[in-house]
Amino acid sequence: MISRAKSEALFAEALNHIPGGVNSPVRAFRAVGGQPFFVNKAKGCRVTTVDGDELIDYVGTWGPAILGHAHPKIIKAVQDTAAHGTSFGIPNPLEVTMAKLICASAPSVHKVRMTNSGTEACMSAIRLARGFTKREKIIKFDGCYHGHTDSLLVRAGSGALTFGNPDSAGVPAAFTQHTIVLPYNDVDAVKAAFAANPGQIAGIIVEPVPGNAGLYLPKPGYLEFLSQITTQDGALLIFDEVMTGFRLALGGAQQRFGITPDLSCFGKIIGGGLPVGAFGGRAEIMDCLAPLGPVYQAGTLSGNPLAMAAGIANLEELQMGGAYGQLEELGQQLAEGMSSAAKAANIPLTVNHCGSMFCGYFTSEPVWNLADAMKADRERFKKFFHGMLNEGVYLAPSQFESGFISVAHTPADIEATASAAAKVMKSL
Repeated sequence: MISRAKSEALFAEALNHIPGGVNSPVRAFRAVGGQPFFVNKAKGCRVTTVDGDELIDYVGTWGPAILGHAHPKIIKAVQDTAAHGTSFGIPNPLEVTMAKLICASAPSVHKVRMTNSGTEACMSAIRLARGFTKREKIIKFDGCYHGHTDSLLVRAGSGALTFGNPDSAGVPAAFTQHTIVLPYNDVDAVKAAFAANPGQIAGIIVEPVPGNAGLYLPKPGYLEFLSQITTQDGALLIFDEVMTGFRLALGGAQQRFGITPDLSCFGKIIGGGLPVGAFGGRAEIMDCLAPLGPVYQAGTLSGNPLAMAAGIANLEELQMGGAYGQLEELGQQLAEGMSSAAKAANIPLTVNHCGSMFCGYFTSEPVWNLADAMKADRERFKKFFHGMLNEGVYLAPSQFESGFISVAHTPADIEATASAAAKVMKSL
């Protein structure tokens, strides 16, 4: 049982000064009940709470910590860079190095522009797609999250071809009128949307492996289909690889599945734990950005030297080889361990995983999209989450979030996690 006294006191104080006591909603534990704990340090695959408890961490800063927390090369890179200044607002050499690393790793990216977050990257890519194609409509998929941009905070309407309705207060309906929301992995729905909107769709934005409704994978041929239909129609295919970029492979999901999108969005790993984002693609599209073209995009801290230094250290370490094979093995071990624990306890569980990303849904049915994910037993997940936390394992505090494995995890850590799962499953 983990201690909570100091965390509870901090949360009570935070509630007086921060809306909901947190700076990002999922941290509030509303999806699982109870109160969040506070952390003051992390190392490798473990975080340490303010009450002194050490937890095996599968959140990993929500994705960036692919090398584990406080990797010595990243820490040194940030320290060395900070000694020369934290921000300039002037071009710096690290921006060029980062751009070259991204372009070399993702061949679909000929040119890249840095931003400060994944939200900014996706927002800018959408604007660029509209500016380049001179079209207004965008297709996105139910369950895919592309940041809190007004036009992308959308839920599906009553039918597959209806325009989306705002998914947040404060977003005027007019802001989402050009966003079409479709079910993921549904080829016919995409065909129908293009047929109903001839010559009007600027592009499709998609998480190639959606990680914001848990985790589900593209069916065989689905991503290829999206590439083909956008090419045929003159629309652009935008891969949101904020999560999957440099995680599922050095070249991201596009390398893993052999797809060449027109634009790609990145974040998380390319900042090594610091705030960052980027979007890039074909040169002819990217050259539509100011100062060369008419599509405006800017950012005071874009290309910040600290974020660039941390990200470069992260990517260079990943380039050295071996990391992705290790992550594949750990991901497979965890999926098998969780599945075995559930089977032994006679608990229905579907474990989806792709490399170092994973999610377990408490359902006996396969999960291919948001509608499938919503069938999972969320009450059982709540009990499982708190049970695992009491066993010293920190999973994402929501059924609808992906888990992340780092190279700092060991087979022994995975085995300990599976053993904890077996114990908790028996109590459900």
